[in-house]
Amino acid sequence: TYTTDAKSREENKKTIESLYRLSVDIKKIRRLKEWVLLQDVAYVKEIAGILQEMGADETVVANILERCPEAILHTPAEINSQRALWQLVCQNEKQLIKLIEQFPESFFTTKYHEHQKANILFFQELGLKNNIITRFLTSAPNIFYNPVEKNKNVIETLQRNYLSLGGSDANMKVWILKLLSQNPFILLNTSTTIQENLEFLQKNDFTDHEVLQLLSKLKGFIFQLTSATMQKSMLFSKNVFKCSNQELKQLVLKCPALLYYSVPVLEERLEGLLKEGISVAQIRETPMVLELTTQIVQYRIKKLSALGYDVKSGTLESLNGTKKDFEVNYSKIQSKKERPIFNPVAPIHIED
Repeated sequence: TYTTDAKSREENKKTIESLYRLSVDIKKIRRLKEWVLLQDVAYVKEIAGILQEMGADETVVANILERCPEAILHTPAEINSQRALWQLVCQNEKQLIKLIEQFPESFFTTKYHEHQKANILFFQELGLKNNIITRFLTSAPNIFYNPVEKNKNVIETLQRNYLSLGGSDANMKVWILKLLSQNPFILLNTSTTIQENLEFLQKNDFTDHEVLQLLSKLKGFIFQLTSATMQKSMLFSKNVFKCSNQELKQLVLKCPALLYYSVPVLEERLEGLLKEGISVAQIRETPMVLELTTQIVQYRIKKLSALGYDVKSGTLESLNGTKKDFEVNYSKIQSKKERPIFNPVAPIHIED
């Protein structure tokens, strides 16, 4: 905790001078995190020195300190410990400095050093590759702030459930690693949430195999939901598509977004499609179209209409998929339209 009472404190002149010598934009720091400049003790030269040792030039050092000025409030010992820790998963210091420049806040959070270390070693033992662990360190740093026991507990819950749902011992490791790679934030859940959400699916007549299927399709995001929100989304879909429980289950397996998105999101997307003249029957046939935002749907319909393709009268398959999938479909329709019609029995005119 640092003092933030600006009125009773003055900026540390020594800190200002040291930053100025490093060509750091002090106005930027004043605007964003002035409290850093009010601290009595700062290690500007020392932290800049460590970064330079790792291969950072003057511009990179200035960039890092502008983006994360609180770095200068850490002792050199703390930063060297963090450096050694990140080197466990970085190929070399060149990669490390690049990561620090892109994600300075993640690197300069030294408060949970022991947890970070224990978790890095645990992830390595689990079989996660170092490049995946570095991705976690930068994009999901808070999973390293948990005590390692908590993360182990969540992983054990997932493993236990995977086996009880009929998954095999041989595939379990690959399944867990893939799930973690897709969504490391699973580790921020509690074992109870995981258990409750799986039980909710089983109570709604999804077979063990189907539950596993949904877990993989939803990349573990199902654990960030509650049984109440899932219940509401399913009820909304059931009313819209006027289907039985069994039919609803098939629709959810086809399009897990029906389970994942909240009612207001589904409502907005459905309305957007209906405004474009698309029928509920068409959406029921291709529910995956609800995974797309209204803006994306409008853009795709416009592009297809320009080719003379009417989505209202046909299937919605051509609207579906990722940006890449859509571009491939669009190109096929375009080339079909541009291809000249060849009539094999038409007479050939040959000039004399």
